This record gives sequence, structure tokens and C-alpha cells, in this order.
Amino acid sequence: MQDIKKRNKSNNVIQTENKDRNARNSSSPNKMQINKNISLKILSRVVMTFSLLAVVYFSSKDDKFKTFAKQSELLVGKGLVVECSPSYVKDLDKYEGCFPQECKRFVTDKVISLREADELLAIAKKGLKLGGSSGGASILDLHSGALSKGKQFINIYKQEAALNLFDQNDFNIYRVVKEKIKYAVAHHFGVDPNKIYLTHPTFFSEITSKKAVTVHDEYWHPHVDKETYQSFHYTTLLYLGDYNIDFKGGRFVFVDEKFNRTVEPRKSRLSMFTSGRENLHYVEKVTSGTRYAVTISFTCDKHHAIEDPSINKYEIN
Repeated sequence: MQDIKKRNKSNNVIQTENKDRNARNSSSPNKMQINKNISLKILSRVVMTFSLLAVVYFSSKDDKFKTFAKQSELLVGKGLVVECSPSYVKDLDKYEGCFPQECKRFVTDKVISLREADELLAIAKKGLKLGGSSGGASILDLHSGALSKGKQFINIYKQEAALNLFDQNDFNIYRVVKEKIKYAVAHHFGVDPNKIYLTHPTFFSEITSKKAVTVHDEYWHPHVDKETYQSFHYTTLLYLGDYNIDFKGGRFVFVDEKFNRTVEPRKSRLSMFTSGRENLHYVEKVTSGTRYAVTISFTCDKHHAIEDPSINKYEIN
């Protein structure tokens, strides 16, 4: 009898343990589901937070830039008047007939033809082919002969390989384009064309995505032309390629107080502006392709005037 009672008691204990185990097992999926739901909620909130931060970041970044001239636009002319910087005004007071009616920046696609731009591009390419910076930015100055080569500059007119590289027709094309730009500057800024002079440096530029090696390759720093080149009073840039077609990146950026204004290069597009602090600017880094342009600038100081380049520059003996 006692054995039967012991067995019954033992069975009751086993049944109780089984019930407890079953209860625990039945509650585990619920707990796992709850934990899973909590984890998903937390993950969703984290993803949403980062998404919002990304939107805010990129939106605020884009808000700092306004496109002043799109590559897709064919502009007869588009200008923006800016307040002349005091230092620019003070310097120009010394030169009669050279003070602009307004300090500004102006962009037009109607001064230089596509044919002329292509001819200048051909001149630039055959000259730059003999050089090439170790970094991403190379220049060719037809006036001084300066050509980027590795980490330094050489005189292209002293290179035997350049002896028959340029002919008089090349220099004639360059001179015609320069004259058209000079009279465009005189017209749009209201100055006497006989009071502005071509000045040094005037050069072709070739920019790629190659990593910078020397300080001369770091073209993307904001700067003021008048402070970099004291002779400059009017700066012009003629683009020899198309943004987002021939290269990516490489927009020209005017740095203004509220937001920056960008000029997207277009082949034969001419950009001109007063060279003072009112037109602080930089060029975006080129991310792919090759960006070609030519910088042609003018001074009011005839002591800084330079002659047009010619075939007589060659110095090969």
C-alpha cells in the first residue's frame, strides 16, 4: 500500500514538472516574438533616423549651390552684378577709362564659335601632349612657352620636338579669339577697349582626375585672381569641352555669402568677371574625363601688357 502511495506521489511530481516545462515552452515563442518585434522596431527607427539625416545633409549641401549657367542652356548672355571690393576700386582709380560700369560676372555662348573652340582645343592638345603634370592639372602658356612637365615646367619653344608643332595659322586663330574676347569685355563692362591689355599669365589648362602631386595640381582652392596675379583686372575663361559629356565634376564655382553659384562648362562658352575679391571662386575637382579651357585675362596697367604669341617664339638652334 505504501508502495502504491509512493508511486502515485512520484507520478504527481512528474506530472507537475511536465506541466511547468510545457508552460515554459509555450511561453518561449511568445517571448521570442516579443523580442523580435522590439528589435525590428528599434532597427526601423535607426534606419529611419539615418535616412532623415542623409536627406537633411544632402539637401543642405545642395542648398548651398545655385546653378548660374547650365551646360544644356544656350545663353545669349547672362550676368549678375556684384558690389566691387574696396581694394579693387582703389587699384582701378589709377587707370583712366578702365573702371567698369559695374563689377559683375557674365556668361555668353555667342561670342566664340564652336569651330574656333575646336581649333583652339586642337592647339592645346598638341602642345600639352609634349608635357603633362605628374598630378591632375597641366598648363600650356603660348606667350611664355611654359608647359607642365612632371613636377616642374619646361619651355615648349626650346624643345626640339616642338619645332614644327605650331604654325602661323595656329597663332592667328589664337589672336582672333583673343581680340573677340577683349572687345566683349570692353562692351559688357563699359570700358575703353584701347585701355585694357592682354596680360600674363594667359594659358590653356588640362585637368583630369589624377591625384595631385604638387601644389600646382591643387586647382580646387578658393582664390581671388587679383590677389594671385596682381596685374589682373578682368578675367575670362573660354571652355573647350562640355560638362557631364567630356568630363564629370569640374564646375566653376563663384563663392557668395548666402550660397555658391556654379557655371557648367559648355564648349565655346565664355565666362568673364572682374578680378577682385567680389568674385572669389574655385573649380570643383574633376572626377573623370578631361576638362580643357583657356584663361585669357586683361590688365589696365600697360606696363604689364604682353604681346600676342607668334612663331618667332621658337628658340631652337
